[in-house]
Order: sequence, then structure tokens, then C-alpha cells
Amino acid sequence: MTSPSDKEEQVILEKLNNTALIRLNRPDKLNAFTSRMGYTMISMLDDLERDDSIHSVIITGNGRAFCAGADLSSGVDAFQSSRKNINEAEQKDFGGTLTLRMYRFLKPIIIACNGPAVGIGATMQLPADIRIATRNARFGFVFLNRGIVNDACSSWFLPKIVGTSKALELCFSGRIISAEEALSINLVSYIFDEKDFIAQVISFAQELTARSAPVSIAMSRQLIWSALGDNDPIKSHELESIIIRERAKSADALEGVNAFLEKRSPNFQGKVSSDLPSCYPWDVD
Repeated sequence: MTSPSDKEEQVILEKLNNTALIRLNRPDKLNAFTSRMGYTMISMLDDLERDDSIHSVIITGNGRAFCAGADLSSGVDAFQSSRKNINEAEQKDFGGTLTLRMYRFLKPIIIACNGPAVGIGATMQLPADIRIATRNARFGFVFLNRGIVNDACSSWFLPKIVGTSKALELCFSGRIISAEEALSINLVSYIFDEKDFIAQVISFAQELTARSAPVSIAMSRQLIWSALGDNDPIKSHELESIIIRERAKSADALEGVNAFLEKRSPNFQGKVSSDLPSCYPWDVD
């Protein structure tokens, strides 16, 4: 398998029933990350959020690695955005641009970590809802070893997932940890067998959303992620009350109750593209 040229796709999108599969596609470079890949992924997420046939998104890598970090072939320029006509003070970390889009996404994101994931390969996974690894996966937050600092908003995400002390340990040392250790610190949720790995993750993703209303999933995702920055539960109480009142009047709520009483699977018709509660978005920069 060869790496795509500049004219070929560095990221591939497949739609499999109601699940989208995004593959990083520079296998002979261990999917070393470029800003072009980041902006392509953002564009894909924009399109997938509008596509009501898609209920969840899986992100994985082609070949034997998930992502070996930023492509350092351009030297220190690898740490800068490729966008032109932006002065130095306005330059933003392109890893953070990607993870902020993932954070605001309205459908479940699942990482299928098929191999080594270091640098941006590790930090881009943090805003996913569920991370699943194979036993040969490895994780490394190696930024301090390269003389910079951790990227992709990981200063916010990582300690919320593994705790402050463990996050600092991983960043200070830059050591590479196994899938088993990642599981023990909650960096990943599951380890699946390498054989038929992607098929297993697709099955997991489809089962995950099979019985829940897409609009309710979108709101639950945003309620839980956005609450991580709150100092108390008051805002959560207020938002949940507003959304429950509005959703209780929806056709989805009627269908959910009827399906329960009739002992059948629900058939929700509400669309993320058009039927979000009127209070959303409630906190946009």
C-alpha cells in the first residue's frame, strides 16, 4: 500500500448504512498528520452532521498505525497552520481546530485505534465519545520531547479523561503506553481483537444508537460535554428542564412511549438537521 500523492485522498470517507467511517490514509507514512488532513476531516464532519442518514462516525487509520503524529518532514513548520495570509499572532494550532469541531459535533464519534497513536494521533482521539483499541495500539503524548507543548486542546480534554496527575505524567515523560495501560486509566473504553477489528467497531456503533432518538443523542452529547466546564450542576438542571419540556411535546417522545408500551423498537423521525430544540446552541463562542 503506498501513500497518497498530493492529488490523492489523504482521508477517505465511507458510508456503511447509518455509520460513517473516516480513514486516515497515508499508510506508508504511518498516517503522519498534515493540516490538509485536518481541514478535510472538518469538512467531512460538517457534511456528516447535515446527513440525517448517518447516526454515528468512526475514525480509524489505514495500515498498521492509527497516526504517528504530525508530519515532521517540513521541520518546525509542521507545527503551524498551512493557511496563507495569516499573520503569526493569528496562527492557531490546527489540531485544536479539528478537536473543537469534534467537540461541537452532534452525533457520536468513536475512535477505532488500530495501532500506534502518538502526538496529534493521540490527542485527536480525546474529544471522541468512545475510544476502542486493538492490543497492538500504543499511545504517546510526546510533545514535550519535541520541545513544544501538547496540542489539540488536550490540556482541557486529557485531565478530564485520565485525571490531572496522570495527564501530567504522560505529558512530562512522553512515554509510550500500551493498550492495556490505556484501558486501565480510562484512555480507552475497550480492547477488541485485531481480527475483523473494524467490523466489530461498526457493529458496536450501530448497536450504540439503534434504540435512541438522534435528536436526543445530539442534545445528550452536548449537555454532557459542555457541562465539564461548569462549577456546579445548576446550568445542567436549567438546560435539561428546558429541553425535556420541549422534547416532551415532540413526535419522538410520543413514539418512544408507544414503542415501550407496545414492546417494539421505536421508529424515531426527528432529524438533527432540522429538529433540534430551540434553546440550542446555548453556548457558542
